[in-house]
Amino acid sequence: MRVACLQLSVEPCAPHKNISRALQMADAALAEGAEILVFPELFLTGFCYEPSWQSSPSAHDLPPYPSLDPFRALAREHNCLIVGSIRSGRQNLGFCLDGNCLELRPKIHPFAEEKEHFDGGDNITPVATRWGLAGLEICYDLRFPEVARTLALQGADFLVTVAQFPASRREQWRTLAVARAVENQMPHLACNWANGGGSLIIDARGRVLAEAGSEQALLWADIDLADRDLFRREVSCFADRRPEIYGRWDAERPNP
Repeated sequence: MRVACLQLSVEPCAPHKNISRALQMADAALAEGAEILVFPELFLTGFCYEPSWQSSPSAHDLPPYPSLDPFRALAREHNCLIVGSIRSGRQNLGFCLDGNCLELRPKIHPFAEEKEHFDGGDNITPVATRWGLAGLEICYDLRFPEVARTLALQGADFLVTVAQFPASRREQWRTLAVARAVENQMPHLACNWANGGGSLIIDARGRVLAEAGSEQALLWADIDLADRDLFRREVSCFADRRPEIYGRWDAERPNP
């Protein structure tokens, strides 16, 4: 299946501009035959903490999430899956949208200042789509391998990370993104915002199929779930796990 990462420039507190850019990039991805389109974290609003904006309706998108209406129409017309995240009150909600069906998953780990504005979620489950089970995580969640592994153990077919990683930590972003693919032996669509750059599409063997630079960019590649299954038979990490001993040290934390 053909997948695309839309490394979008995200302007905080400017949803109309962001939507326009996002729809233009979506058209380009669809022209390349993409079936799954992945946008960055909070690609419609950015992290907008201005008091005047936070009291506006745009800052608190609630069910049925009208900010996603243009993308619902796009998904219905082109029979595609759209993935990203939106703000809803004190939740940063990842979403998978295929036209008629909208599934939401919260960001588990708010980072730094985000904790003043967002609560961490508690639902780590894959999303069932026509393209397989999608494992969704958001930005800082990438640093916690437990999130991706929990999704993998529940049968996720591919991992999607939507993010606003900064350019200053781009090398860490790349290393972590590849590691999550390799250790879970599944394709990884890692979509960062253009301000940070370095979006990646990685196969289950850890091979980088497409990688962006530091500007707004469209990445696409074909991922093969049959090859993922073949690789898992060649290197049987999941069959060789010993979960009965892993929990012994789970409660121990290193001192800061």
